[in-house]
Amino acid sequence: MSGPDRPALPVVIVGGLHADARKAAVARLLADVPGSVVLHHDLATATAGTVVRTVRDATGIVSAGEAPLVNDCACCALREDLVPELARLADAGGTPLAVVELWDSVEPKAMAEVVTAGGFTVTGVITAVDPALVLPYLGNGDDLAEGGLAAAATDQRTVADTFARQLEYAPVLALADSPEADDEDRELLAQLHPTARRVPIGHGDPAGSPPAPSAPPGPQAPPRPSEPSPSSELARAALAGFDVEAAAAAQHPACALLPAAADAHGVTTLVWHSRRPFHPERLYAALEDLTCAAARSRGRFWLADKADTLLHWDAAGGALCVEGAGPWLASLPDAAWELVPPVRRAAAALDWHPEHGDRCQHLVFTSPGLDRDGLERLLESCLLTDAEYAAGRAAWERLPSAFDTLLEV
Repeated sequence: MSGPDRPALPVVIVGGLHADARKAAVARLLADVPGSVVLHHDLATATAGTVVRTVRDATGIVSAGEAPLVNDCACCALREDLVPELARLADAGGTPLAVVELWDSVEPKAMAEVVTAGGFTVTGVITAVDPALVLPYLGNGDDLAEGGLAAAATDQRTVADTFARQLEYAPVLALADSPEADDEDRELLAQLHPTARRVPIGHGDPAGSPPAPSAPPGPQAPPRPSEPSPSSELARAALAGFDVEAAAAAQHPACALLPAAADAHGVTTLVWHSRRPFHPERLYAALEDLTCAAARSRGRFWLADKADTLLHWDAAGGALCVEGAGPWLASLPDAAWELVPPVRRAAAALDWHPEHGDRCQHLVFTSPGLDRDGLERLLESCLLTDAEYAAGRAAWERLPSAFDTLLEV
């Protein structure tokens, strides 16, 4: 069977660089949803030319195989192999939930879109997190390749930016019970992703009680029919439903659901707005200080010499990514608005200015020990002065284009 004739197979995606927390979340789901299975592609074997795929249930490994690399890319091999494996599970029937456990650095957004495009329903996306490791991972600017975590030879991502995207995309965070985590760690997590549903998963024992002292780590015992617990919080989250398009929109810089201002337990989130454009040279000179001012910063901004281009700010681990994210809506002819997604139009309408339209600075900085006042002064100093602003757009466009190299224009 294929397409609409195939039996329904709910799919939940569980990911995260915190491997112990991720494995604990997966083990909990196996126990809480009797009959569920886990698909996992181990990309660590890619250097040998293949990706190892395993399918397991609560009793252990059901099947294993290899997927060849595609274009020397382990993540591409995962994409090519995942949907056919889900199809085989669906056609066999009898599986109430397929848990796709992503390898360490694989990001859930790409896989959720692959699964959906393959005709399956993603019912949940979960990122597993050890709260004590949030700040160390956000501060880790090392390339993934340095730790053997790259998904392709051309993978230039860092630990920090990968972790940030994993964290912020998922509507559900499975939280390991980490004895090392303190109030600051938990507050940092809450401020980074305030809308997330946070589900405690203990130390990884799905039953919630310690294992027998002599029992070595291993597959969970199969749940007895009289003891299913599909009503557990993590199982409910896995089956609650997930909108791939809405999740993508929530990450787009033009309409991203950015955190609100907060200050608690030594952690601060500064939300900075301005209706005046940045002077390109002064902002460029301040980039290093701005990037290092917070563990995480993101948002959209406006350069005086590029008044029609919405620019995306994305910083973690002491590294900044700046890229164009298309035009501001105010720069488009009215006829083009019909081609813009409704969520984008709604976001622009909420932030509309009679002179500048949706052009604005909206940057959010989150960090323990944030120097709010110093950061605000630095940001303000990068804006056009009163005299520069009064000169008008024709003069702004003649300012030196300091960002051309960074934007690869």
